[in-house]
Amino acid sequence: MLLRRLKFLAWLVALLVIVLGGSYLFAPQWLLQANIKREAMAAHLETHSVQAGDTRWVYDEGGEGPTIVLLHGFAADRSVWLKVARELTPHFHLIIPDLPGWGDSSRDSAASYTVESQAARLDSFVDTLGLQRFVLVGHSMGGAIAAVYASEHPEHVASLALVDAFGLKGKQNAFDREVLAGRNPFVYDDRAGFERATSLAFEQPLDLPGRFVDVMVKRNRRDRAFIERNFNALRDPSEYLAVQNRLGQLGMPVLGLWCHDDRIVDISALDSLRNGLSASSAISSSTINGCNHMPMLEKPEQTAQILTGFALSH
Repeated sequence: MLLRRLKFLAWLVALLVIVLGGSYLFAPQWLLQANIKREAMAAHLETHSVQAGDTRWVYDEGGEGPTIVLLHGFAADRSVWLKVARELTPHFHLIIPDLPGWGDSSRDSAASYTVESQAARLDSFVDTLGLQRFVLVGHSMGGAIAAVYASEHPEHVASLALVDAFGLKGKQNAFDREVLAGRNPFVYDDRAGFERATSLAFEQPLDLPGRFVDVMVKRNRRDRAFIERNFNALRDPSEYLAVQNRLGQLGMPVLGLWCHDDRIVDISALDSLRNGLSASSAISSSTINGCNHMPMLEKPEQTAQILTGFALSH
């Protein structure tokens, strides 16, 4: 009997190895999606979709308590928040959407996806879900969208957290010079290009298996025209100063959270944020060491701890 069981277990293990190995070689996107679903389940999140305005929004929702809405940045999707979400759902009700045009949310090739246009779409999403008062958190480009939305709809935003946010004045860095020279660091055609692009945003190189990188390369090629068009739009002053020009309109408590060594949005932008918040009822700032532009992925526990303290204080 024991021998039969051992043979059966060996057969199962062999079958699992064959299935996983075959998936890695021929359908690595399935394994990536399975891992994202696993992380979402661990964070007690469920995926939903809703039509709001011109967009079919896909979003994750879960947890109980005060509501926090988390917005991702440029060329990303809602999955960047999963590690942080696992820390937050025991205390908060989370809503984490794919912004229009990104991730699984719908895209219209003829539509505008400027910061202001996205803030207007966010208003539609908030109304459709019937949200009243919530903490709004935005990272990078999502931070610019969050700030513009908060300036126009303060009745909904109890407090605002900007994480390494785009849209503020800061010291020019190597990334800025690259952009001003007309080069888009977010597009790539091969594994080496992926490594260069991610090295701009992460303190340590990403250690991803090659076939998973191939999935990212394929997605980047598929989305190339959309990425290029929207990246070029961000060069306009109305975009890269979108937050700076509205700081005086933000009356709610505001948190600025930055990686100390951010090589995309220089930490000097945090000074611009603090100095420009003339109407805010409370101003908080925090910096995290050992990360670059992606604190939610590089330092998720510390990021969640800071966001928790800020949300509970306001």
